[in-house]
Amino acid sequence: MTAPPKPSLRAFLAIATTLLAVFGCNRSKQAAIKPMSALRPQATFHVKGNPDWMAVALDSVWVTSSAANLVSQLRAADNQTGLTIPVNKPCSGLAIGFGSLWIPGCGQGNIIRADLSTGTIQAVIPVGPADSEGGITIGAGSVWLMTDPSGILSRIDPATNSVIATITTPPGSFCPLFAEDFVWITSTENNVLTKVDPSTNKAVLQIPVGKKPRFLTFGADSIWTLNQGDGTITRISTKTNQRIADISAQLPGHGGEIAFGFGSVWATMPNKPITRIDATTSTITSQWIGAGGDSIRTGLGSVWLTDYNNGKIWRLSAQSL
Repeated sequence: MTAPPKPSLRAFLAIATTLLAVFGCNRSKQAAIKPMSALRPQATFHVKGNPDWMAVALDSVWVTSSAANLVSQLRAADNQTGLTIPVNKPCSGLAIGFGSLWIPGCGQGNIIRADLSTGTIQAVIPVGPADSEGGITIGAGSVWLMTDPSGILSRIDPATNSVIATITTPPGSFCPLFAEDFVWITSTENNVLTKVDPSTNKAVLQIPVGKKPRFLTFGADSIWTLNQGDGTITRISTKTNQRIADISAQLPGHGGEIAFGFGSVWATMPNKPITRIDATTSTITSQWIGAGGDSIRTGLGSVWLTDYNNGKIWRLSAQSL
């Protein structure tokens, strides 16, 4: 075989320039790592104990503090703390619907229903969460809560404040989320996402996801699961039920949370309070490290982040993140 001609110096420089441009572009696409100390919040709220679960209403954000046995209102209009609701060890999420705030309580194993306008307790439902690290969701005219670690999903009628159906899902399922006319539930024990049809009260599909999934969110026609075992985030299409991305967010560990807003997925974990993922490309665009984190929500024009260990909640501009 005839040896190819040696490249000229000009050709060599052209190749080197091209490679440099390509690799330089790749570097610029990597997530920017930033310190939390550089953030300038729009507002900082202080609450008793350790602020944890949050839910966004039309005019405020509600946050639990299990250590103080309280749920507090954070008013968006004036950035002041408003109503407080006494609850014995609030846990396992918050949900807003039917004019009420729905609060799972681990202290007595129940659900507290409180009026959003006054904070008055309207009902105490004698069914409690399967795990303190779970969730509660609203949809299809009902409230949904995992009530047994064996995998029992309870459907609650807000008209009667009673359980009207129980549905079997895989063991170790703790976090339900209503989206696109279905209830979606992660099983931390079985590494799957279960799809439940409210019209039949039956599980209709299981989709494998990352290791030890727990918290989840919906946006951009997708369910996104935060996988505590391997620190990844799995994206599942709600249109095709297919697993379409596994994002290496490096967020393993206990706790954390995930939310959707401003065209992005937002994940939090202690020591890595904010990870932002572009929903169009499924890529991490920024990651913030330092103090804070454990619960994150979007709404009312802002990103809301708890600082669990220091009793604070930050209201942040999405543009700054």
